[in-house]
Amino acid sequence: MPGSPLSFAGADRGAGFTLLELMVAIAVAALLLTAVPPMLSRGLDAMQYRTAVRELVAGLKGARRAAMETGRSVAFTVDAAAHRFGVAPELQGSIPGELQVQLTVADTEIDNPDRGAIRFYPDGSATGGSIELLRPAGGGVRLRVDWLLGRVSPEPPEPR
Repeated sequence: MPGSPLSFAGADRGAGFTLLELMVAIAVAALLLTAVPPMLSRGLDAMQYRTAVRELVAGLKGARRAAMETGRSVAFTVDAAAHRFGVAPELQGSIPGELQVQLTVADTEIDNPDRGAIRFYPDGSATGGSIELLRPAGGGVRLRVDWLLGRVSPEPPEPR
């Protein structure tokens, strides 16, 4: 009989979700919500690290190019304590705070223990040196500037 309560209840039974199915779906959603933020955080840290390395390399190469174009020496300064870098006197670039910064520069280019510069000359040469960015979890990069040619090359940092 088409309008009887028995046939209506039978048709409804296959059209919805059971309580068990809803509980499983909520449990899966809760697991995803707890697992995703740490993965996003690691991804954000990695992205900030790569961006800082790219900006440092671009800044070093830009300082070398500016010295060659203007015919005057240009100092690329890094302030490790403030996590800033750029062509002196304005340090417009920034390094994420969780990265450790270590400088190796010529004695004549040290302003204080946490601030130094790599100077590029009009002939393309430089005072030479390196900038190390070390990640908290280990690893990192050393940006070495060749004194003779002023070339910037990334390499693994020295083991500590």
